[in-house]
Amino acid sequence: MTEDRQPWWKGATIYQIYPRSFADSNGDGVGDLEGIIGGLDHVASLGVDAIWLSPFFTSPMKDFGYDVADYCGVDPLFGTLEDFDRLIAKAHGLDLKVIIDQVYSHTSDAHDWFRQSRESREGDKADWYVWADPMSDGSPPNNWQAVFGGPSWEWDGRRQQYYMHNFLASQPDLNVRNREIQNALLDAASFWLDRGVDGFRLDAINFAIHDAELRDNPPSGLAMEKVTRPFDMQDHLYNMSQPEIPAFLERVRARLDAYPERFSVAEVVGPNPVPEMKSFTEGEERLHSAYNFDFLYAQTISPARVRRSLEQWNGEAGEGWPSWAFSNHDAPRAVSRWASPPHRKAAADLLLLLLLSLRGNAFLYQGEELGLPQGQVGFEDLQDPEAIANWPRTLGRDGARTPFPWTSTDPNAGFSPARPWLPVDAAHQALALDTQANDPSSSLNLTRKLIELRKTSPALRWGEIEFLHDDVPVLAFRRRHDGEEILCVFNLSGEQVDIPDHVTPDFPALIAACNMPNDQEKLPRSFGPWAGFWARLS
Repeated sequence: MTEDRQPWWKGATIYQIYPRSFADSNGDGVGDLEGIIGGLDHVASLGVDAIWLSPFFTSPMKDFGYDVADYCGVDPLFGTLEDFDRLIAKAHGLDLKVIIDQVYSHTSDAHDWFRQSRESREGDKADWYVWADPMSDGSPPNNWQAVFGGPSWEWDGRRQQYYMHNFLASQPDLNVRNREIQNALLDAASFWLDRGVDGFRLDAINFAIHDAELRDNPPSGLAMEKVTRPFDMQDHLYNMSQPEIPAFLERVRARLDAYPERFSVAEVVGPNPVPEMKSFTEGEERLHSAYNFDFLYAQTISPARVRRSLEQWNGEAGEGWPSWAFSNHDAPRAVSRWASPPHRKAAADLLLLLLLSLRGNAFLYQGEELGLPQGQVGFEDLQDPEAIANWPRTLGRDGARTPFPWTSTDPNAGFSPARPWLPVDAAHQALALDTQANDPSSSLNLTRKLIELRKTSPALRWGEIEFLHDDVPVLAFRRRHDGEEILCVFNLSGEQVDIPDHVTPDFPALIAACNMPNDQEKLPRSFGPWAGFWARLS
């Protein structure tokens, strides 16, 4: 086998850190940059290629950092720019790349740009946000609905106009059509690139540009009883996903290309995101990769779902490179969505095996290496505005954001000596890092083993994928690259299932197995719940 000369990010495993919930170094109940620095040795021990940091920028924290008040500042809650510089140095010393969020669709209403924009219709920044006059009856300029509920328009008495917000009213949308705004965002990108960051995740980037004519969105056809928010009752043709976005992304890519070996990945939201993902990553002048919520919001996992998602990326000429995530800070943890409580340890392990076998980049969310289920957060402890607004119809995001459990015996699982901003679930404390570190059968040690296997296997990291069977609940595919061939088989259910004879050879060279013996010469034709394996065929 010859080793391909591939960019570091292609086939990478990237570990997401949610700074508020990773480690608290100063005892205020909120995670911080110093806590991340202290926890990087654990992250590096997993063998991942990079970390992705959710926002740590100056912010009033109404949406916990995704409402940015200063693109080039560190919020005092998390530390200082000097702390960030030390984090970069520590990560690079551990051979970890650092990716940070960039939020280009909106800011906080506390951002100085917005303060200036709302002062006058004639000022230098008057056109930096999306402003519109009211209808003749005083109502908003169109029917657009915000993600978090209610109209996408907020009245501003100073300008005697409405401003647009796709999310909270305190998150006014930037007018990214305006080239001056694009220049300002690119300058902010350079600020962080100059400090040594290795790439960006572009948050909700398909919300970045709106329809210039402000046309009404048509109805989606979904009835209110079928959704949790009015936003889902519209087909979002005009408030997002506009054809001008790729041209802006080409400017982002050009800025990144001025620095060696940098990486970009788009988050793309919506019911039919793949065409946008492909557009945003097409060729060599746009972003490197993209991911969507195909798995993040899925209530079930099945062979058909996996095959449908993966086969949309077949490696044709000019096609971008996909990324995949089963869990993150915006979605309930996968193991709680897809497995019943008695099977969650087995499911957590098999889902690691599956995620790390997919063609594309693998995003691993903090705690996924411990098999953490969704944290239980009572209404009185909720912090997420979306969860509060939709209680009790959705699980919300807080249960995925609860503190990382470092130790099983210390208060708050070693996250903080103070009361954490979100409570620690007792089930998480039992799965703490220290309890798993020396247990050969733990999810933690399985994660380390699988990541190492993926890093040393060209087929798993870069290879093509060929699906063999998709009858529920069996999933089987082969990964091939440069003479290496790996067979991957999964039972994605809590039931005993039979494996078709044609899927598995009689004498595979097993390299990893979950919830089944890994020392047998001949595989059984019946697999237990959440069982699976990787086997080397050549």
